[in-house]
Amino acid sequence: MTYQADVLVIGAGITGCAVARELSGYKVSVIVLDSAGDIAEGATKANSGIVHAGYDARPGSKKALYNIRGAGMYESLCASLHVPYRRNGALVIALNDTDRTAIESLKARGLENGVKNLDILDHDAVLAMEPNISPEVKCALFVPESAIISPYETAFALADHAAVNGVSFRFGQSVSSVERLPDGSFAARTDTDTYTCRVLVNCSGASGAYIHNQLSGQKLTMVHRRGQYYLLDREAVPAFSRTIFQCPSPMGKGVLVSPTVHGNLLLGPTAEDISDPLDTATTAEGLSDVLRKASLTWPKLSVRTNITNFSGVRAHLTTDDFVVGPCEDCPGLFEAVGIESPGLSSAPAIGLDLSGMIAGYLGLSLKESFLPCPVRPRPFNEMTDAEKAEAVLKDPAYGNIVCRCEVITEAEIRAAVHRPVGARSVDGVKRRTRAGMGRCQGGFCMPRVAEIISAETGIPLDRVTKNGGDSYILSGTVESFLKEETVHD
Repeated sequence: MTYQADVLVIGAGITGCAVARELSGYKVSVIVLDSAGDIAEGATKANSGIVHAGYDARPGSKKALYNIRGAGMYESLCASLHVPYRRNGALVIALNDTDRTAIESLKARGLENGVKNLDILDHDAVLAMEPNISPEVKCALFVPESAIISPYETAFALADHAAVNGVSFRFGQSVSSVERLPDGSFAARTDTDTYTCRVLVNCSGASGAYIHNQLSGQKLTMVHRRGQYYLLDREAVPAFSRTIFQCPSPMGKGVLVSPTVHGNLLLGPTAEDISDPLDTATTAEGLSDVLRKASLTWPKLSVRTNITNFSGVRAHLTTDDFVVGPCEDCPGLFEAVGIESPGLSSAPAIGLDLSGMIAGYLGLSLKESFLPCPVRPRPFNEMTDAEKAEAVLKDPAYGNIVCRCEVITEAEIRAAVHRPVGARSVDGVKRRTRAGMGRCQGGFCMPRVAEIISAETGIPLDRVTKNGGDSYILSGTVESFLKEETVHD
């Protein structure tokens, strides 16, 4: 099949969703493609969830520019999208005298970039603030403007907001080739379909250089850098309330210890250059490296409450900076390539800038009406007893607890399937509701979640997947198995 739109966005990570959401305010047709089965299946679902304040990026770089602007947009953006945001602050710790010099340099760089309220704390002040930090700490850069969000929840909300304002999302569409046609338009081809458009937007993450190099003579070289993590279960009293960084290196910001907006603790990431951008395996060597380095920050670290390990792949350009804006030698191609850290922090500003550039290029006008982001009910596990009773009275499905670890109800899972860009996999439900995010990691609730997805969508139960593609949970039905056995008998 051939489909046509004014604008085609390749990539449904948080940057692509931010661009799509901003474009949805204009009178323009927009399609977003992604090779995966859902929003945020790449680096967006597998990062630290930190809105960096901007002290680390090289002054004058696009990383620095978009970091500062994007971070400043997040609090109001998250409020409008009804997703969590917490300005918890951060500490960059010095464990030796060499680190102390690096801390002073980071403060100077941060001030040059425009970061507010930076301060260097001495040993006693650091331990008073975070008692579980290593007593070997010499000093720390205090970064009160640092914040945490849920990256995938934010991306889902951006996509929902775009969808209610007319943007179409298509999944399982891996773009194999792109070309600029003689009339100046573009054609993007997948295994099954062809998409034509007036403007092509390259937000394709790990495939960013591959898409770019098919259209531009100014070639880009991308290094795929894997980061592995530990995720610890929620504790009544978290060991840390702030994000704790060690001094950064040329490979990244180093191994951190950080709370999440939902009360877990995150350890990681590693920084491993790999050849396969789809290789999100975790390894014994990599996870050991995380623990070794994290224990320098947290000597009493224990992983007895570890509930899962995961990894993500960062798209690092050899230029060590973002590529954002129109492609110089290919009119109509707009790009956000090499969006590694601080890419999450930068996404709102990149989305705003790219959409404005595209609007100017196409001569777009704003819509007379722009629907707000859909408001979702308060999570059941955050309701008071009175609110829970009222919810059950209105919808008895609230009385059925499907995920016991996180106290997620049948009503919430059904609602996740019916969002504007709804879940079609068990992991899609997990990231929208937290069903399966607890200590058992879906061991009890996965079958019931799959049943609900099947009932609400009409997808046969044995075709429901864990995370799209061929990740089927069931290999068939008992009925079909018995029929096959009868034939063989």
